[in-house]
Amino acid sequence: MLTACGDRSNAAPFALMEGENIYKAECASCHGKHLEGQPDWRTRRADGKLPAPPHDASGHTWHHPMERLVAITKFGMVPPNAPENYVSDMPAFAGKLTDQQIANVLAYIESQWSPEVRTRRAEMLQRK
Repeated sequence: MLTACGDRSNAAPFALMEGENIYKAECASCHGKHLEGQPDWRTRRADGKLPAPPHDASGHTWHHPMERLVAITKFGMVPPNAPENYVSDMPAFAGKLTDQQIANVLAYIESQWSPEVRTRRAEMLQRK
């Protein structure tokens, strides 16, 4: 299982390049080419599902510990990362992506956050 690695903005160039390529292939269709998410991502659709949230600074991704982001990516929106019977379009990538590939995608996402967001995230996670 992957663990939190702190600030990944200095991740190896290959890791970031692979993460970006996987993000574009697997994530961008829902979470946006520029990590902007789907419109009205906080408002449930008619089917009861929430649209895909942004992964940029306007969303809540940076509020979560890396362990939770890994678990959501690997297993989807299931307990303990979501309430029982939560319905979501978020697929589970276990079996499709390796742990290292998941880490590289998350490193790419994190590398897109401003230094201010990364600092705020580190401070917030230290308080938890």
